[in-house]
Amino acid sequence: MMAKETPSTAWELAKAIVWAQRSKLAAGLALLFVDRAAGFVVPIAPKVLLDEVVGKQRADLLPWLAAAVVVASLVQALALFGLQRILGLSAELVVLGWRRRIMARITRMPAAHLDGTQSGALLSRIMDDAAAMQNLVGAQLARWTSNILTALGAFVALLWIDWKMTLLALAFAALPGLGLDLAHRKLRPLFRERGELRAEVAGRLAQTLSGIRVVKAYGAERREQLVFTRGLHRLFRVMSRTTNRRGTMGAVAAVVSAGVIAIVVVMGGRAILAGTMSLGDFGSYVAFALMFAAPLLDLPEIATRVTETLADLDRVRAVEAVIPEDEGDDAREPLGAIRGEIAFEDVSFAYRPGSPVLRGVSFHAKAGTTTAIVGPSGAGKSTMFALLMAFYRPSRGRLTIDGRDLASVKLRDWRKRLAVVLQDDFLFDGTMAENIALPRPNATREEIERAASAAHCDEIVSALPDGLDTIVGERGLKLSGGQRQRVAIARAILADAPVLLFDEATSSLDSESESAVHDAMKRLALARTVFVIAHRLSTIRGADQILVLDRGELVECGTHDELLQRSGRYRALHEAQFGAVHAGGDGHGAAIEPEVASR
Repeated sequence: MMAKETPSTAWELAKAIVWAQRSKLAAGLALLFVDRAAGFVVPIAPKVLLDEVVGKQRADLLPWLAAAVVVASLVQALALFGLQRILGLSAELVVLGWRRRIMARITRMPAAHLDGTQSGALLSRIMDDAAAMQNLVGAQLARWTSNILTALGAFVALLWIDWKMTLLALAFAALPGLGLDLAHRKLRPLFRERGELRAEVAGRLAQTLSGIRVVKAYGAERREQLVFTRGLHRLFRVMSRTTNRRGTMGAVAAVVSAGVIAIVVVMGGRAILAGTMSLGDFGSYVAFALMFAAPLLDLPEIATRVTETLADLDRVRAVEAVIPEDEGDDAREPLGAIRGEIAFEDVSFAYRPGSPVLRGVSFHAKAGTTTAIVGPSGAGKSTMFALLMAFYRPSRGRLTIDGRDLASVKLRDWRKRLAVVLQDDFLFDGTMAENIALPRPNATREEIERAASAAHCDEIVSALPDGLDTIVGERGLKLSGGQRQRVAIARAILADAPVLLFDEATSSLDSESESAVHDAMKRLALARTVFVIAHRLSTIRGADQILVLDRGELVECGTHDELLQRSGRYRALHEAQFGAVHAGGDGHGAAIEPEVASR
């Protein structure tokens, strides 16, 4: 890996990755030297064949020459196998480690950053950009190093055979090399743009597939196809420019290589005619010249790979640069056991500067009580839950637990004290038992079954083909909305947390299921601090206090009966649902649903 500090440039990050694998790379380098040394037997063979075997009629050397070529080839094969084994596995381990690292980093990102980024783009960071590490420590690195060693060795051999012809050929090849460096610099922004577009297109595709039922329900297939196609065309235009520049680099390299070979043919032919070079020397020179020219032909591809890798590392650095939400958690105080007394003290919050969502909210929830939060859409109810779950910090004021500022305690400790049931709770594509056990992965089977039974999941389990071991599908689509809600409640029961957050937890249930789940919720809520977001006011009559929000402000606070006696916002909301309030009643004979908790 690398140091905890994020390197300032992609080059620094690349060097850090390579340095971390230095022992394996050293072993690979040793095998490369063996491979390249054995590879020089083949270009030397023409000289022995022409000058010794043919020129001096030394037929006895033929078996030895053949044996040398065969042995050299076997040595090369073994060295290459070892090289692939060492560097190949090393590269896979590096990619694995970096995927884990990036995934961990992304999951620790603040909610504000995650909310503004497509999930498909984040997936691309984890899977695609991390794969770029292979170019630094895997087969590509071996290829680059092999090319360098081959070119250097061939260059020394060429100087030894005819230094004048070699320097002339080198001068011819040097000038176009500057052009390749310029092209390399221009390619990097294109690769960065290509990566961003790929992530954007993949993100949109992931959204389409995730919401395919909504797409089909509204007949929006054609629209989504057009959006995806437009993204592909934008990506194609960038890739077209990239391909053109890569093609230009390849063409330049091919012309340079052809020019070098032409110089060798002309000057070598003259040297042979003048008697200053033997046929064997010329044969070896041509072989070494081809060895020297081959890396030149490979140079554009190498430059492209390096540029692409650096562009990927730029995006990895961008992920690393995001400050995790639990940054500094080690310096915060451990939370320990809590009573569950929670207070908002003059809390204000804004997602964007100048647009406050909460304004000076203050209230106190005693331990073991139920607090309901009501109000029209956009009043700030979900934002209060986001603050309770520490997804965001107050812009002003503070949130306390047993008198301690939430910002001063370890984030992980606080979230372990929470159990959450959301209006649209998320289920993973695993078994029902695995989804229930999310807060406690090491829970026993018996504990999972008890939690499922307490949430009245018995009839669901009995109807499924494999009971609790049934795969529920992506986002739990194999279950109905009410069934998913009960699984989420079973998950909260198993968490056994002292603080419970319910966001209209029975909104997806029919009347019969709702009664059963309310019973489970009442038992779960006993001796715990409970917060409930409610849209149907009949579900919160038993709450110890009801907070009425309007446009981010706490406009009323009291019990159900107290608030009905006032001519305030709560009474208006109640009358909108049930009609005018009559003395001794709650409306026009409206059936009152079971309470959230009984005190």
